[in-house]
Amino acid sequence: MSALPKEALRRGWCPSTLRPMETGDGWLVRLHPPGARLTPAQLRRIAELATEHGNGLIEISARANLQIRGVTAESHPKLVERLLAEQLVDEHEGDGPQRVTLVSPLAGRDSTGLIDAAVLAAQIEHRARNVSGLPAKFGIVVDDGGAQALDGFASDIRLLGIGAGRVALCLGDRLWLGPIPETDAAAAVAAILPGFAALRAEAPDQIRRLRDLSPAALAGLSTLPVTTAPPPRMPARRAGLFALQGDRFAALIGLPFGRCDAATLERLGAVQDKADIRLSPWRGLAFRDLGRSEAEGLLALADDLGQITRDDDPRLSVQACAGSPACSRAEAPTMTDAAMLAEAAADLLAQGATLHVSGCVKACAHPAAADLTLVGQDGRYDVVLGGTTRDKPVATLDLSALLTRLQPGHDIHARLKAARSTGSQG
Repeated sequence: MSALPKEALRRGWCPSTLRPMETGDGWLVRLHPPGARLTPAQLRRIAELATEHGNGLIEISARANLQIRGVTAESHPKLVERLLAEQLVDEHEGDGPQRVTLVSPLAGRDSTGLIDAAVLAAQIEHRARNVSGLPAKFGIVVDDGGAQALDGFASDIRLLGIGAGRVALCLGDRLWLGPIPETDAAAAVAAILPGFAALRAEAPDQIRRLRDLSPAALAGLSTLPVTTAPPPRMPARRAGLFALQGDRFAALIGLPFGRCDAATLERLGAVQDKADIRLSPWRGLAFRDLGRSEAEGLLALADDLGQITRDDDPRLSVQACAGSPACSRAEAPTMTDAAMLAEAAADLLAQGATLHVSGCVKACAHPAAADLTLVGQDGRYDVVLGGTTRDKPVATLDLSALLTRLQPGHDIHARLKAARSTGSQG
């Protein structure tokens, strides 16, 4: 394999298998398994390859992407060769997104779902590959309308099951259209994509996502009628034991801050050899189609390995990037600090507060606002309340001061608690 061009390694590039991203601990290689699913044997094999060709650290992103860290210029060709030869990735050429859809890890097997989101997502993926000019981070949320709500994930296009076989569409997370039959939904999306790509081509620096379009331009992308927004739904459970169709169960396991070592994945993949594994946007893995005792045993093992197995685990409400030294841009060891911050703010996180620990202003882990956003600044953190990494901080503190001021009776704790109280009343 020839050497990669320098521009393929630049920061801000949306990485893939063939086009890695350069980081502080080597290259980051993002994998897209065929059909967004894995067998336990494939999971174990990926863990082996991460050790052989990377630094043994594996991540799952907020868009349910699997990532291998610490790959080198020398090891990358061999890694790609094995991934392609063993059909562990589904990679296509071009600068567009390798995958556009995001679904629940239980899609297609969740008894509460109103549509088959897994089938619909596959249809959309097939059609989207024929559209050029889409941005690399273009995202389509396909939500079956069941208990695993995906309301918290931003999208360019959102499809939501609102009744048996009926779908509503939302453009730019603000314009709701429809409803239409589930069987027509993929075609409706396919009709929207070329129009957006054409608008983006006219002003690529100003139009990156659907949210950048004017209301008139957004409405002009589809002939579907405008409809009212569906009512808010209960937040999804993100970890634990789940009942599926046909008296089967799933064990949904979260990786702390989206990262674990290869040895952990190997152990999890060795327990239930017939499980159907799906990647979770809550930075974890869903082991599906297990018996109840099998799923419970897997959750017990994951708990022993330090993984997330309960929905009330405070780490689920914390978004953290790789931080230093893994990222050369980062100005704080976010991954290490996030664990201590999650423990210190456990009571607030249990009440629904959100925490984002970012090594720099880029906000790779969470571009949206959080109740508390911490931005690395020369070993300390800029403290932003109710905003993003680019908002004005109220203070700059070291970790020790932060841990103290997050305790009951101190100012940051009080301000976050007051904000949560006001939000709940509203």
